Amino acid sequence: TENIKLNREVTKPNPFSKILGKKLETLDRKQMATDSRTALDKLGMNIEEWVTVAGLPVGYLQFVEIAREIDKQNLQLLVLDEPTAVLTESEAEQFLAVVRRLAQTGISILFITHRLDEVMAVADNITILKDGEFVRSGPTDSFTIAQIAELMVGRKVDTSGRIGIERTQEKKNKVLEIRDLRVDMPGERLRGIDLDVYEGEILGIGGLAGHGKIALANGIMGLYMSRGQVRYQGSEVPLNNPRKALDMGLAFVSEDRRGVGLVLEDSVANNIGLTSMQTQDKFLKPGPLKLKDQKQITAHALESIKRFDIRCTGPDQIVRRLSGGNQQKVCIARAFTQNPRLFFVSEPTRGIDVGAKSRVLELIVELNRLGV
Repeated sequence: TENIKLNREVTKPNPFSKILGKKLETLDRKQMATDSRTALDKLGMNIEEWVTVAGLPVGYLQFVEIAREIDKQNLQLLVLDEPTAVLTESEAEQFLAVVRRLAQTGISILFITHRLDEVMAVADNITILKDGEFVRSGPTDSFTIAQIAELMVGRKVDTSGRIGIERTQEKKNKVLEIRDLRVDMPGERLRGIDLDVYEGEILGIGGLAGHGKIALANGIMGLYMSRGQVRYQGSEVPLNNPRKALDMGLAFVSEDRRGVGLVLEDSVANNIGLTSMQTQDKFLKPGPLKLKDQKQITAHALESIKRFDIRCTGPDQIVRRLSGGNQQKVCIARAFTQNPRLFFVSEPTRGIDVGAKSRVLELIVELNRLGV
């Protein structure tokens, strides 16, 4: 409620304000809660209006931001800049339904996105930009998804989402055993999950927002309080201890790359080498002081930039200034640098364009082929 009504707080008079003026009015918490509930209900968000936003999944935070905008009175133009970038597909579908309803009420909407299926689903007219320059504009029905992708990226792009990978039904060695795992992640609680993961397997976990699909990795990696039993290659994984999980060879690419996955004000090079330097003593100068070897870090970063096609000005560029897709590639490059045996990747293509999406999925398959 406080975030939705920020700078538009509803107040009510009291005995002091009647004498000394409106500035001494108190918050009308009941009306603020009612307004917030209305905005959240429009988005289909079943969360309590006074819940603390800190700790909520990143998708929920985005819905709170959007609720703040649609709560405003006399709204005529709504600019949505990548509003679904941090949302899952199910969350995005829910949001698009809201966009359609808002448009039907007479509100003009400028919808900026690189999710092409969303463009085709809600837009009346489309304008395509590439590298900050105008490419083409026209009615939605004059484009196909393949045409839009090619105009955006500058080359033909496979928009099917299929990545060539050999599949086998053979059960190999069991590498991860999960028994009665419970994770207290706000909005994504997990309650008593049993699961086995085998060597060389890519195991997909799907579900609606709020049903716990992102809690499993976050819990095992120690980012949220967890209980249960997790065994990796026969050894117990201590829960609620991120360092122990990393020391055991587990790697994690978070669904929240900006909040959890990256040090935004640091360079591309330092972000790529950070975890391996801290947990595996890589990129350190010889000697008892364990000083950082920036030359090694930069050399490795240059290799990673080429290997992962990270579009940046160089290894010293600040990560905050990269596009979402290139930030995601930095996260994956850091995980590769750890040489993990087990790799958790949560919402790997969230908020990235169609060209970067294809490359990110290829990188995950590449890591799998290396035996991860």
